[in-house]
Amino acid sequence: MATTPRQMRLTARHVAYLQPAETVEALPPPPPGLREATAEDHAATIAQLFEGPDHHDETWVFAYGSLIWKPACDYVEMRTGLLHGWHRAFCLGWNTRFRGSETNPGLMLALDRGGACKGALYRLPPDRRDECLTKLFEREMGWLPTAFPPRWVKVRSGERTVRALTFCIDRFSGRYVAGLNEAEIADVLARATGTRGSMAEYLHATVDHLEQMGIHDPHLWRLQHLVAERIEAAYEADR
Repeated sequence: MATTPRQMRLTARHVAYLQPAETVEALPPPPPGLREATAEDHAATIAQLFEGPDHHDETWVFAYGSLIWKPACDYVEMRTGLLHGWHRAFCLGWNTRFRGSETNPGLMLALDRGGACKGALYRLPPDRRDECLTKLFEREMGWLPTAFPPRWVKVRSGERTVRALTFCIDRFSGRYVAGLNEAEIADVLARATGTRGSMAEYLHATVDHLEQMGIHDPHLWRLQHLVAERIEAAYEADR
């Protein structure tokens, strides 16, 4: 018996209220204390990740947020996977450029310790591994030192357990945000807008694509409802 898909309360209508004054994809100058990463930096990261004997014929990337709906590089296979020991959380702050401003800073998703996370696994083309990883690091680590360095994790997918690269928050980075409840996170996500769009758009795309993949994240589902509620109160109260 077919089930009726869950209907998100947060829709494109809500997202349309929060449009950036201008859309800029280029990386802005780094804030104080950070520097722009170079091609040499990314090459060094790849060398460090693959130092020593590598007995793996495949390179996988575990995506939990925007990489699900906007992959940074080409891939040859995609499947869902379950990662234990880490959970998806809006704990990376404060974003004042891409999806936030000085007035209304944004919070981005990262993996934080504890729990589990269902997401997407992308297998990279074996003959273009370094090229694809460089594109991935250019997107995720444009500034150094990074607040969420890449690391190897083990992800369960069907009958397989694969080694995959993913990005986990460094709790000592100075950009780790903890202690907010769902209502406080929703307050942030319902207002923040930057040069690449709004946090409402980011949340909507993430939840929508997770649901399309058959992955239901109860925390994000509650957040999308709360964010829609706040946007309606701010923009539709007089209707």
